[in-house]
Amino acid sequence: MRLRLLSYNIQYGGRGREDRLAAVIRAAAPDVVMLQEATDRGVIERLADRTGLPSWGSRPNHSTGFLTRLDVEEHSWYPPRGARHAFLNLSIASPNIRLFGLHLSAWFSNWSERRRHVEIQAMLESIREHQDGVHVIAGDFNALAPGEVLQSARMPNWIQAMVWLSGRDIARHTIQHMLDRGYIDAWRTASQGEGYTFPTWDPHVRLDYVFTPERYRSTIAGCEVFSSPAEAKTASDHFPLLVELNLEDASP
Repeated sequence: MRLRLLSYNIQYGGRGREDRLAAVIRAAAPDVVMLQEATDRGVIERLADRTGLPSWGSRPNHSTGFLTRLDVEEHSWYPPRGARHAFLNLSIASPNIRLFGLHLSAWFSNWSERRRHVEIQAMLESIREHQDGVHVIAGDFNALAPGEVLQSARMPNWIQAMVWLSGRDIARHTIQHMLDRGYIDAWRTASQGEGYTFPTWDPHVRLDYVFTPERYRSTIAGCEVFSSPAEAKTASDHFPLLVELNLEDASP
């Protein structure tokens, strides 16, 4: 079975942009949407109705949420110690897969990168009991991968100042930790190019990622930054990331 997964930061809860967000989601035709900044339950309920994805979850003051047309076995939120946002644990009954949604701390500085590193360590420790089966970690990591260039000159002056105070660049510990723990980056596995997802009016940073364990590499059938339809440019400040998984190839 093929599963289409969309990871989408909908910016500040999405209120007032439901029609545009729904147009983007419908065009992507996902089976599951993992949301970030999904803090307004009313917005998520309206998106569920307008996209035909009837199962949904959202909590006030929790960034992570979801939409899906599939049967949900269980879902829960858990805030590992030191994390700014609670992580989402979403288990799908058929196909049998577990999805983890996250939204790591923002800002471009070495201090915030250290915080993100702590958050991802805490998350991986929290999901240890689920790491043997097929699972995916998706969301807004707010981090750069090793080897990627931080184009600070294209950022607002205050961010440029933070980067300068950090030594004119920031570390890449968060994504490196995922790689060191045996996870693969879906974009680097199935696509070419930069994969920029932010901001939609001048894309020059890759903040959104989907990871799965190396032993399930063959499940990554495709990955794209979903920048169409036209509404995608104003629906949010992030373009969503669309990943297609071939779960028939899920054997280790």
